[in-house]
This record gives sequence, C-alpha cells and structure tokens, in this order.
Amino acid sequence: MRLLLGSGGLRTPERQQVYFDEMALIFEGCDEVVFIPYASANHEGYTSRLADFSAPSGISLRNIDDFDNPISAIEQADGLYVGGGNTFLLTEKLYANNLLDIVHSRVLDGMPYMGVSAGSNVACPTMQTTNDMPIVQPPSFKTFGLIPFQINAHYHAGNIWLKEGDLFEPHFGETRAQRIQEFHEHNHTPVVGLWEGAFIRWEGDEGLLVGGDATVFRPGEEPVTHSPGVKFDNQLLTHHR
Repeated sequence: MRLLLGSGGLRTPERQQVYFDEMALIFEGCDEVVFIPYASANHEGYTSRLADFSAPSGISLRNIDDFDNPISAIEQADGLYVGGGNTFLLTEKLYANNLLDIVHSRVLDGMPYMGVSAGSNVACPTMQTTNDMPIVQPPSFKTFGLIPFQINAHYHAGNIWLKEGDLFEPHFGETRAQRIQEFHEHNHTPVVGLWEGAFIRWEGDEGLLVGGDATVFRPGEEPVTHSPGVKFDNQLLTHHR
C-alpha cells in the first residue's frame, strides 16, 4: 500500500518543491491519475487549477467527472488524488457515488493514493478530526480506513493572534491541541497533527515524515512533536531513519 498524505499550506517555494517531488514519486509509472474534486463545489475549476499548479511534478490529472461512471473511473485508474476543501462535502459525495469500498479495495491492491487536507482526512478510519464546518450531513463519519490513525491537517501549536490595525490581539478560541484532546475524551484512536507543508509518505505498514513537523497525540499522554525524517508505524510509534 502506497500513500502520500499531506496537510496543505503550500505557499512557499520550498514547500511547493516538496509537493512536486513527492507527487512525482508516489505516481511514478502511472499513466492515468484520477482526481476527486468533491471537497469543492466547482469540480471543473478546481481540477483545472490544481492540474496547472501540479504541472512541475510531471503528473497529469483527470477529473473523475470526465468518466461515465465514478466507480469505473476508480477501477481503471493507475493512481488516485483526493483534493482538499470541505471534508463534510467530500465525504457526502463519496457516499453518494458509492466509492468507499472500491477505493479501499484498489488502494489495498496497490493503487497509489494521494490526499491533501480533506483528502488526507478521508484516508483515516473516520473524518472526525477535520477542522471544517459541517455544511452538509454525510450518512456516516466513517471514511476509507486506509490507515489505523487519525490526521488533523493544518495543525499549529498554541493560540492564534489576530491583527487589528497595527496591533495583534489574542484569539480566545480553542487550540487544535484542545480539540484533539476533546476527541480523545470519547475516542482512543491516535491522532497526528500535520503542520503546514508536511507529508507522510506511507509504504506498506510504515510512514516517513517529510516537508514539515508533525505532532502525535495519544489519549492520556502529552503530545510529542517530530521533525522530518521520523518514521511512523501503524500506531504512530516512531524512529529515525
């Protein structure tokens, strides 16, 4: 099983280069990479923008909407890229098109899977560690279950500060760590908070952290932040290369 799971936040040239390099690596040898734009309302525009942005990777993307049948699209695909956006909308569309089982089966059989932000959330057992507003109601929070842990994309440590004129004022909303701790009051699945620009390159039953930091949360334990180069196993236990 080959996965590339990213947080997003690709605003700097350095982060973009990691994205291009990792995308080229995960989809090496793939002739047809299907793109799922369901996390956005404008599928065609989203696919076009992302295809242009991703061009330096040398990988071309084909919108799943271009196929007569989305299940057939997954059956024919050499690789799959699930884009970011709203995770509730993405999950609702995946259920509406009956794609949960076929994607799970194809990825376990070796089809490379790339997900960014919402696309990483749905690789998890559930989408419950998303940051998104519930703009639609999916039939279930259960998603692809390609990995046995949860991802919180766009993770950052501490509080947010807002700029008001020339001053910075603290925002008193919950931190990401507090939200993940709330998740662990009712669930026992480990969570990895992916910082901006970070990816987990997953092969078989082991993942390598590249591009940025990641913070691992376990119920009842202090979170631990790791730097690129760390390897994770299925339970997010780590060792360096």
